[in-house]
Order: sequence, then C-alpha cells, then structure tokens
Amino acid sequence: MEKIKGVFFDLGGTLRILHDAPEHQAAARARMAQLAGAEDVDGFIDMVEERYKPYRDWALTANRESGDYELWAKWLLPELPEEKLRDICHEMTYQYRQIKGLRKLVDGGMEVLDTLRARGYKLGIISNLIGENEIYDWLRQDGLTEYFGTVTLSSICHIRKPDPEIYLMGCRELGLEPGQCASVADNLSRDITGAKAAGIGVNILFISPEKLAGKTITDANRPDYIVHNFIDILDLPILQ
Repeated sequence: MEKIKGVFFDLGGTLRILHDAPEHQAAARARMAQLAGAEDVDGFIDMVEERYKPYRDWALTANRESGDYELWAKWLLPELPEEKLRDICHEMTYQYRQIKGLRKLVDGGMEVLDTLRARGYKLGIISNLIGENEIYDWLRQDGLTEYFGTVTLSSICHIRKPDPEIYLMGCRELGLEPGQCASVADNLSRDITGAKAAGIGVNILFISPEKLAGKTITDANRPDYIVHNFIDILDLPILQ
C-alpha cells in the first residue's frame, strides 16, 4: 500500500449533517414560491418535488448532474422565461436544499480537519449534490476554504459518484495518485464503489451502527475501515 498523503471527504451525511429546523425550512419554502411568483406555497413546492423525481432518476441512472440553470430550465420550471430563470436559478437551488433542513459541520469535524492538516495531509471534498454556490459560500462563511486543496462537486463537473472520473478529477487537483488518497464517506453503493473503482488507496465508511446493520457489504463496496464516530478517524493507523 502506498503512503496516504491526501484525504477526501464526502459532504452530506459525512462532513455535513442535516438537522430538522422547521422555521428555517418554512422560510425557504416561502422564498422559493416568492422567487417563482407562485401564490400557493404548498402547491408550488409539491409541484417542484414531483418534477424532481424524474430528474433524480436520471441523475442516479446516468451518474450525471445538472447545473443550476439546466436543473430549473429543463426539469423543474421549464415554463418560466429564460431571463427570469437565469436571475433566480442559483438561489432557487439553494432554497430548495434548505427546505430539507439545516446542514451543520459534523460533531468532531473541526478537530479532524485541524489535526489531519497539522499531520501534513492534503484535504479535499468530493460530493454529489445540486447547487453551484452553496458549498463555496459555506466554506467562506465558516472559514474553511483554506483547508481544502480541491472541492469537486457533481453540480460543477456534472459527473456523479460512483463514476470514478469524479475521484480522478479530485486526485489531479491535489496532485496525488489515487492510491495515495483516502476517502471518508457514508454511502456504500455510491461512495465506496466509486472510490474503489478509481483506485483510491483507503476507503473509510462513516456510519452509525444502526444504519450499518441494514446494509449488505460485498467485495465491490467493502470499506477498509468503518468508524461510528467521526473523531475516530484520527485513530486509524493509516492516518497517523
């Protein structure tokens, strides 16, 4: 095994955890309707949710992701004029993600990032998600931008895990070979299989015991390490 020199983090369910926040979610729903000029908030959101299903099916099947404008112009609000959509598409995607809840750095996340950086590892993000601006804004607002040598998002590169190319992109941006990198993620079927196919050297699954009990581990998705608490990443022998 090559010496690990870089660590990639998934976002949703890994580095960022979704929390219920009713007032925040209600405000996001209202803002979406306002941006689109819809008076019936609930009816509008229900329509968007229904239209998102075929988009999601396409994205998962093709391992591809649309940018903000294409997402709304082709899939979610094709009836709106192009000029209006271009004005609102970035905020619409942001607010659409907010109606699911409030995302916060995982418990122990700051200590893990600080410690790994102090140990000399290059850090990166590789994540599937819609939205072109949210993650960069979050990193700036929380003072995390400088921690990451690459932020590789499906919404920007238009490739989704488990396509190995998204991992290879991240490796190239860090200046490392796949075998020199570790991946920390929470999804066996997308994260682990994709990283293994790309030749990532070490795969770490971050998952609760309860969720793990309902999963089936195969040769294709078998992680090298499993941690139930994020902070325990620091105790793994390959990251000392």
